[in-house]
Amino acid sequence: MSSTADSVLTINGGSSSIKFALYQTGPPMQRSLTGIVDHIGSSGTHLTYSDASRDPQESHNIDAAGHALVVDFLLDWLERQVGFKHVSGVGHRVGHGMKHSQPERVSQALLDELHRIRSYDPDHLPREIELIEAFRRRYPNLPQVACFDTAFHHSLPRVARLLPIPRRFDAAEIQRYGFHGLSYAYLMQELAQLAGTQAGPGPGDPAAPG
Repeated sequence: MSSTADSVLTINGGSSSIKFALYQTGPPMQRSLTGIVDHIGSSGTHLTYSDASRDPQESHNIDAAGHALVVDFLLDWLERQVGFKHVSGVGHRVGHGMKHSQPERVSQALLDELHRIRSYDPDHLPREIELIEAFRRRYPNLPQVACFDTAFHHSLPRVARLLPIPRRFDAAEIQRYGFHGLSYAYLMQELAQLAGTQAGPGPGDPAAPG
């Protein structure tokens, strides 16, 4: 695959998989490549991908042990497939953002904070941080944006944020968090488009703007 159009790369790093997609910025925005590396850390690690310029899905086995080596393999493969000359940015799904409620451009300060809170999501955050740092090492001038899965839940009503535990924990800012928030936000947006604005988020609802 080769393209001279500006593109945005999206990365969804999980505990044992990495999903990715490349979108030409358009307009209209079009997906040109999508794929997944799965079974990371176990036997049978492989890459499966679809290129919009070709019909069949393709798959390759990966002879790499451990997450770091798989990340290096994927970056090498992406470089051969699309190059990064026309990639204008990378967006990362980040599982837990604590108090972060909006997408943020990755900085050293943000990375330091993610390292500090990684124990709150030990199955995902360390892997996601590793992906971000791998891109920074290879492409230090390439903008990266972290999109936090927990952001959707920041505007939950207070009654929904409270846990059935003593209120002294609430005073210490211990609260309920939900995950898969980016998926929920997308579904709410699609529902609003398909069923009209009355079916979408209203003021005060978790997916409402602001």
